[in-house]
Amino acid sequence: MELFDKKPFQLKQYNRDEYIAYSRDICNDLLIVVEGSVRGEMNDFSGKKLKIEDIPAPRPLAAAFIFGRENRYPVDIIANEPCKIMIIPRDVFIYLLQQNSEVLKNYLNVISSRTQFLSRKIRFLSFKTIREKIANYILSNIDKDSSTFLLPQTQAELAGFFGVTRPSLARALAEMEDEGIIKSERKVITIINKEKLNKLLTQ
Repeated sequence: MELFDKKPFQLKQYNRDEYIAYSRDICNDLLIVVEGSVRGEMNDFSGKKLKIEDIPAPRPLAAAFIFGRENRYPVDIIANEPCKIMIIPRDVFIYLLQQNSEVLKNYLNVISSRTQFLSRKIRFLSFKTIREKIANYILSNIDKDSSTFLLPQTQAELAGFFGVTRPSLARALAEMEDEGIIKSERKVITIINKEKLNKLLTQ
């Protein structure tokens, strides 16, 4: 708050499902979720909505897009629930970066982490079948020496993350279970045959 002395910023409330920013809007301010959570969504070529991720407080939104030639929001940003957003004008944010090395370091860490996340997301979207997506998701998140994985999301949320319907996801999980690749019990996934699971990504 000392850094913000005499420097303007805004706090704005949004209701559930209210749009905070639209894809291709100019990104002139740094937005930070300070209460609640939001989601990033984009439309695929068929017009179907694909959820990119949920963003809980306290997290910045599109932090890497405040600078650069094409400084536009890459996705729609929508409130998941009543939330509060901090809005910092770009010139004020530049001042903060210049005044405090911790702010600068945190910002560099944020945009580096986002680049890494997007790299993983591009790889994930390159998988065409639901089975490939499931295999990649499990193998990317499970501990190296473990065969059991606790899903952090419900099947409905996971289907939204994959960009598929819940019945399609449930059917793919059932097929993989019938083939002896995994065992699925609610939110617990147990790998039965890791070799077969890996083969799904190399077909």
